[in-house]
Amino acid sequence: MGRGRQKAKATRQARDMKYFSPATDLAALERELAGKKPDRGHDHDFAEYAEKYNAYDEYDEDSSY
Repeated sequence: MGRGRQKAKATRQARDMKYFSPATDLAALERELAGKKPDRGHDHDFAEYAEKYNAYDEYDEDSSY
């Protein structure tokens, strides 16, 4: 395929992508935006990790690696 045909094909593909507008399902979008956020249920775990994190001193000279 010559450069002219290749460029024409690329131009046509770019134009098709630029002006392509798929049908938007507005009802599905409304359901998604109106839905509740999922409950993570891990809030009780953060307190345990916070205690361990606060007890850890990054610059402690006695720590060995």
